[in-house]
Amino acid sequence: MTSVMPVQRAALLPGTGSDEVFVRSVFARPLAAFGIAAVAPPPPPGESAVRGSLALLDRLADAERQPLLVGGISLGAQLATEWALRNADRCAGVLAALPAWHGPAARAPAALAATATAELVERHGIDAALDAATAGVAPWLADELTRAWRRHGSGLAPGLRAAAHHPAPALAELGTLPVAVGVAACTDDPVHPAAVARTWATALPRADVVETTLAALGADRESLGRAAVLAWLRAWHRR
Repeated sequence: MTSVMPVQRAALLPGTGSDEVFVRSVFARPLAAFGIAAVAPPPPPGESAVRGSLALLDRLADAERQPLLVGGISLGAQLATEWALRNADRCAGVLAALPAWHGPAARAPAALAATATAELVERHGIDAALDAATAGVAPWLADELTRAWRRHGSGLAPGLRAAAHHPAPALAELGTLPVAVGVAACTDDPVHPAAVARTWATALPRADVVETTLAALGADRESLGRAAVLAWLRAWHRR
């Protein structure tokens, strides 16, 4: 870590239905390469997925003596950015991996998928939902979904609904964020379109976007973290 980048810890949030195990596997080593410790608490359960995550960032920032780097994946990226907009004075930047929409979710693919999965879980249970979600997907993704969804248990469907109905920051709001933001996209991800990530990066005053692929993520979880960290470093130096 260099003196021009006085950041010691990064608080990271997982995506909808995901968990801290995955977000840590993505970010921990890429951040450690710059002397930054990754802090990834377990996601708040059920309906508290949104407000509880924002409260977690508040508590972690309160414990810091310097501005906190925040970030996450999908919903986690959107919530971290929302928190940064409200707390720019104690935020060292944002790592926004795979943002799924801006403003109201409307018919964003990730929101539609979350709602459909919640309905399936409520009607038929997690086993049936996993059978549907993992049919034909890459083995690594099936393993991630199986572990995380079973850990969420009865809180999975309420958490999915809370995420699907929560608006992301609007483009006009993104345009007011003064901190450096690193945006990462997977060009082959239809649920988190790369076009959304590029739109975020264009709207933000200090941002860069680095693209990778889901294929790379399957082979190396850290590829997504490296993309976000590299984008943030580029944005950091863009003063």
